[in-house]
Amino acid sequence: MDAEKFVAESREMIISNLHGKGILACSGGQDSTLLSMIAAPIKNIEIVFVDTGLLRLNEVERVKSLFEKFRIPYKLIDAKKIFLENLKGVTDPETKRKIIGKTFIDVFHQEAVSYGATYLLQGTIAPDWIESGGQSRDTIKSHHNVGGLPENLGFKLIEPLRDLYKDEVREISRYFGLPEVMPFPGPGLAIRIIGEVTEYRLDILKRATDILETSINEKYAGEKPWQYFCVLLSVKSTGVHGDQRTYGETVAIRMIDTLDGMTGTFSRPDWELLSDISVRITDEIPEINRVVYDITDKPPATIEWE
Repeated sequence: MDAEKFVAESREMIISNLHGKGILACSGGQDSTLLSMIAAPIKNIEIVFVDTGLLRLNEVERVKSLFEKFRIPYKLIDAKKIFLENLKGVTDPETKRKIIGKTFIDVFHQEAVSYGATYLLQGTIAPDWIESGGQSRDTIKSHHNVGGLPENLGFKLIEPLRDLYKDEVREISRYFGLPEVMPFPGPGLAIRIIGEVTEYRLDILKRATDILETSINEKYAGEKPWQYFCVLLSVKSTGVHGDQRTYGETVAIRMIDTLDGMTGTFSRPDWELLSDISVRITDEIPEINRVVYDITDKPPATIEWE
C-alpha cells in the first residue's frame, strides 16, 4: 500500500464530505489515533478523546503524551462515572457494546452542541463492519462504532479507514512514525470482563493486564504475538494463599497471531514465561488465585471473548 497516497486521498475525502464542523471520536487505539493524525491539519474538526474509565492502567496518560508529542490538538472528556453507571447490572456482551456505543454518542452530542458539529469522524475499519453484520453478513458481535450505534445517530458519518484491515492500519501508522499500539477494543476492558463491569473488577483486570504486558515487553524473545491480553472470568475457584484457603477470581490469558484480525491462531509462548506471568499475577493481586491460558484459534473463537 502507498501510505502517502492513502493519507492524501483520505484528507481529500474528508474535506469533500465535511460541509460544516466535525467531531472526531478518538478512543486512543491505533485506528482512531491514525485518523486523528490524518485529520489534524484539516480545519473545522475537533478531536475528542473520551476517558471512559474502561481503559488500561495509565492509558489516558499514554494517549495524552502521544498527542502532545505529535502536536495533535484534542479535548479530553472525563466520562468515567456515566459509563460505569450505564453499565451497572449489565452482563450480556451485546448489550454492553450497544450501551457503550450509545454512551459515546451521548457524550459526543453534548460536546457537538457547544462546538456546532454535525459530522462524526470515526476510525471504523473493515473487520468492525464485517463482524457487525455489514454487507448482509450475520452479526458476529456488534462493534461499538458500528452495531452499537443508535439508528437516529444525529451525525453524518465520515469513515476514511473503512476499507482497511489491521495490517494496513499499522503500515500507514509507521508512515507517520506512530508507535505500534497494542490492539485495544473500543469498548475497552468492559468486554474483557465476563459479567458485570464494576470499579472493583476493573481495578483487578487493569493490574493483571499491566503485569502481562510488562512481562511480555521485557522478556519475550523474538517477535511478539499480534495481540495479548487478560480476561477476567465470571467464575471463582478455591485456592491457597500462604496457609489460608481462598475463593478467588480467575483470569484467562489470550495471545493470538494474525495478519488482519479476521483469522488467527493462538500463540505458543515459552512456558517458563507463562509460568512467571501467572506467579506475578497471583502474588501481586491477591484477589486472583487462578490463571488459565486460551488455546483457541479464530475461528471458531473470536479474538476478544465478548
